[in-house]
Amino acid sequence: MRHILIAAVAVLLATTAAAQNYPTRPIRFIVPTAPGGSPDILARIVGNKLGEQLKTQIVVDTRPGGSGIIGVEIAKGAAADGYTLLLVTSTTFASLPVLKKKLPYDPDRDFVALSRVAWVANVVTVNKDIGVSNTAELVKLAKSKPGSLNYGSAGNGSPAHLAGAMFNVLAGVQTTHIPYKGAAPAMSDMIGGQIQFLITSPLVAMPHGRAGRIKVLASTGAQRDPLLPELPTVAETVPGYEIVQWWGIAAPKGTPAAITRQLHRELMTALNAADVKAQMNKNGATPSPEQPAEFMAFMKSERARIANVGKQAGITLD
Repeated sequence: MRHILIAAVAVLLATTAAAQNYPTRPIRFIVPTAPGGSPDILARIVGNKLGEQLKTQIVVDTRPGGSGIIGVEIAKGAAADGYTLLLVTSTTFASLPVLKKKLPYDPDRDFVALSRVAWVANVVTVNKDIGVSNTAELVKLAKSKPGSLNYGSAGNGSPAHLAGAMFNVLAGVQTTHIPYKGAAPAMSDMIGGQIQFLITSPLVAMPHGRAGRIKVLASTGAQRDPLLPELPTVAETVPGYEIVQWWGIAAPKGTPAAITRQLHRELMTALNAADVKAQMNKNGATPSPEQPAEFMAFMKSERARIANVGKQAGITLD
């Protein structure tokens, strides 16, 4: 018994010492989507600031595939020592847990939630050559050609998938879902004309819209986005339409509490920094620093909301 107590004390002292010296090497920040999408952009904004504050390098590691499942599994299997973080998406921690029966991870069991990072109303974008300039014209075109318009997404169960499915249901149209490994490749194909529309984050869409490569028609919040007040909402044409996108940060379950507390404090400082707010706002996102308990409660409410959307739209992922 005495040997067990000595061993336990030794482990506790070693863990405490590691937390006090943390960090002593670069931190890997896993993003479960393709490079160039909103999660990648946000991870680099937040990661750069955290790296400055912690005086270490934050290495953004994009791991797309499986609607985000591949990246989440990599994070789940990583050592719980504070040197691996996961960029949580509304797909991986809200949509998939309620739309897919067999999931190789449990967001509550396998991870420690730190905070939401940001949220954003999506925007409806179209290929500039399809002859559509507003939501009403997109609805009219879709009704005239049932099943012929394709919309892209960052994968099955992603916010863009749900957004397109909700558009079909509420606008009374039939369009075809084309899943990609991330928003960036979907955007590239829309610019090239392989798909006709994409409902995605302003972080991905607005630079292309301002450059004239695509047309941005509307935002998807209940009210006009204060960062993009010139855009009407989809709901002004399609009553009841509302869907937003959000991201957060989590660590593998078992990460020492002293380290997760330190990471949370640093994350709150980063998200409240004027330069981080400005960078996010420039890309259409709003920072949303939260306490871990608030973040967990928010995710549970999102799962309930998405389950309802999935039921209305008949979305299942198995």
